[in-house]
Amino acid sequence: MMFNAWQQRWLALSVRHKLMVLALLPLVLVLPLLMTALVLWGNAAYDQLLITKVRSDLAVARGYFLQVQSEVGNSTQATANSHVLYQAMASQNTHLIEQTLQKAQHTHGLDFVNLYAANGQILSAHQSQNKSYSRFIDKALNPFLFKNQQVGANHLMRLSQAQVLQLAPHLAARLNIPLVATPNAAPTSRSHEDQGLMMLANYPILRDDGQVLAWVQAGVLVNQNLPLIDHINQIVYPVGSLPLGSLGTATLFLDDVRVTTNVRLFQNQRAIGTRVSQAVREAVLTRGETWLDRAFVVNDWYVSAYEPLLGAQQERIGMLYVGYLETPFRHVKTGLLGAVVGIFALVMVLAAWLSLRWARSIFQPVESMNHTIEQVAAGHAGARVGTLKQQDELGALAAHLDHLLDTVDDKTAHLQRWGQQLDLEVAARTHALEVSNQSLKQAQAQLVQSEKLAAIGQITASVAHEINNPIAVMQGNLDLMRETLAEHAQSVKPELTLIDQQIERMRLIVTQLLQYAKPNDFAGYVVPVDVNDALAGSLVLVEHKLNHARITIERSWQASRPVNINRQELQQVLINLLLNALQAMPQGGTLTLRSFDQLHSASGTGVVIQVCDTGCGLTEADQNRLFKPFFTTKHEGHGLGLWVSVGLLERYGSSIQAHNRRELGEDSPGAVFSIKLE
Repeated sequence: MMFNAWQQRWLALSVRHKLMVLALLPLVLVLPLLMTALVLWGNAAYDQLLITKVRSDLAVARGYFLQVQSEVGNSTQATANSHVLYQAMASQNTHLIEQTLQKAQHTHGLDFVNLYAANGQILSAHQSQNKSYSRFIDKALNPFLFKNQQVGANHLMRLSQAQVLQLAPHLAARLNIPLVATPNAAPTSRSHEDQGLMMLANYPILRDDGQVLAWVQAGVLVNQNLPLIDHINQIVYPVGSLPLGSLGTATLFLDDVRVTTNVRLFQNQRAIGTRVSQAVREAVLTRGETWLDRAFVVNDWYVSAYEPLLGAQQERIGMLYVGYLETPFRHVKTGLLGAVVGIFALVMVLAAWLSLRWARSIFQPVESMNHTIEQVAAGHAGARVGTLKQQDELGALAAHLDHLLDTVDDKTAHLQRWGQQLDLEVAARTHALEVSNQSLKQAQAQLVQSEKLAAIGQITASVAHEINNPIAVMQGNLDLMRETLAEHAQSVKPELTLIDQQIERMRLIVTQLLQYAKPNDFAGYVVPVDVNDALAGSLVLVEHKLNHARITIERSWQASRPVNINRQELQQVLINLLLNALQAMPQGGTLTLRSFDQLHSASGTGVVIQVCDTGCGLTEADQNRLFKPFFTTKHEGHGLGLWVSVGLLERYGSSIQAHNRRELGEDSPGAVFSIKLE
């Protein structure tokens, strides 16, 4: 099916387009495919070079970090093996012990060097708040000291705030790092990072018999250790090692928090306390992978490498990061790819120009012949191809076409003369037929209208005759009831008055029906009417219907001007609309009654009454026939209610319109009938 569709499209193309397609197809398909493949390969190769570069940078950073950690262990072991320290302890020379430990700390760049007895008593703690040497180490806070072993240990450890302060209280200022809100980081309820990332080493001082005399414990706190991270960055990215103005960065993480970094939040503020993205955290800390990819670091994109840092139990306690700014490399890559695309585009344009020049020598003669045929078909009988530059088969074909058109032109002239004579005769017959048809339509319309009026006249005369007699009986019995009851009639006077009003209304309805049989014999009397009062009275008259339906009534009666109209006839129209609205909501709904002043009517001022329901609304077909006689959508209806209402209102220069509520911009289903009273 698809092949047939393409075949039909190909056959529908002009010769020009077919030749252009054949000439440009290799250029449009092959060259773009080659260009796309080259761009994709170049982009992937370039990205791979960047990843390879950052992988080697990570290896250099890892090597130096492990070297620093090893130097902490070697320095601690050298201090423990110091003969001077051993002699000072043997002679209990406290001053020499502290002097030796301080010298070891400054010489090896350690944050602290502590000396513990074999039983855990602190013998010397640099910058400790307690100089009595009677304080014992809390084994719960420093369990890695006492394992009944005579060999040292060197580990990267995650320590609590209490553990760090027990080892070196003077490092408190480098703890409690405030966490900075970081986009894409994993959710956390913490506000500070109070743990410490420590390079910690323990080595024993042994007696001559091999028993442990004391312990030397030393360490370097990674938190906010700016010289350490700057030195790592200088080793990985020395000045001038990155081209194009790119900048290298390095960071050490405790868990997912940057505890020391040379990444900048602002010009002079380091991004200490910011956190890594959740994706990197899950890959490195959760799954133990090495991340090598682009990453958004604080405020810019970097070619980044992350790997986990392992603790004493080989648990993942932090991360080592190196990376360099991607923007300069991306600009170079974009420029190179743009140059490649430009070269390919130039080649395509030149090749297309040459191909189209070759194709033009073929399709121009064909287009000339086709254009000549189109002109002849459009009525330009004298159009001809003329002499072509080509002396090949196409030139001969053009000459034959001109000869054929000359022959056809002669034959066409004869046929046109006969055709014109025939057209004159047909036009005369058609005009006569149209006149007769129009007269027939008018006669049919008048006949239909006369039949409808005659039917209405018969119905109304019959209804008037049949209703007037019961009305007279009712009125007579009502009068007799008053005479019989005498003064007792006062207790039911409101009910009797209401019956009088309804009998009078029935007489008026009969009279109004007769008005359509003999409209010139009847006319209602006009008085100023308050439309809000007329609405209230109409609701009372249909109250028995409302009581049996789940209908909510909403009133918005804002009209303030009286209108000149017959009150009973207005109420007849309103009652008809109310009953229609109730019948449009058989399952219940909301009946909305509105009245408001209209300031720009035909007579200058007027009043609008609206009856709104929440039924199914009006179809387009219903709206076109709604006010015509005998049209109804109800099984028991006769289709005269709205037609009669229109007639009653038009006598007083008023009108009625019907719309769906959504057509008027209301967000509600159903219809709205608007009465405009002048």
